[in-house]
Amino acid sequence: MVNWIWLFFIVAGFVVAAFQGRIELVTEAVFDGAKSGVTVCFGLISIMVFWLGIMRIAEDAGLLQKLAKLLSPVVRALFPSVPKNHPALGYIMSNMSANILGLGNAATPMGIKAMQELQLLNKHKDIASPAMCTLLALNTASITLIPTTLIAIRMNYNSANPAEIVGTTLIATFISTLAAIMVDRWYRKRSTPPGQGKG
Repeated sequence: MVNWIWLFFIVAGFVVAAFQGRIELVTEAVFDGAKSGVTVCFGLISIMVFWLGIMRIAEDAGLLQKLAKLLSPVVRALFPSVPKNHPALGYIMSNMSANILGLGNAATPMGIKAMQELQLLNKHKDIASPAMCTLLALNTASITLIPTTLIAIRMNYNSANPAEIVGTTLIATFISTLAAIMVDRWYRKRSTPPGQGKG
């Protein structure tokens, strides 16, 4: 569906530019967009390398394990159907820890592994289990303490204070996470597939 939306915007842009006799604006926009994309990517690479290095140091120092331990009661409450000490819980906690630190790219592989493990527990392979839906909701709306990627983008565009968004991002992601959990619980109560628990 998203592909069709983007296709509509691209075609509409060409049609409007052609109708107004300003097709050269489309060409300029395409090249400017490509140039901006490359510039932003280079800026993000340096920031991501730095934070992934910090993440590795934190992991080796045991900070991630401590954060995961702090998250453990929350994860157990959010995923009651996942057996204790199941590998999925470890991946979920790692995914949440990385998201909290604003490392979306580092969180993605752990989220995928968590989904694979949850699929093994899923009795109805063609339907996402409640636990899988919860993980997706949390991963999408995760609380973020340090919005690393956004800070990097703001630095690329010469923001006077790239880190000033930390407070507002924390508030916004806290609200979005709370909303995601509430909606997830509401849908669980409203309709649970036959043979599946509410966890």
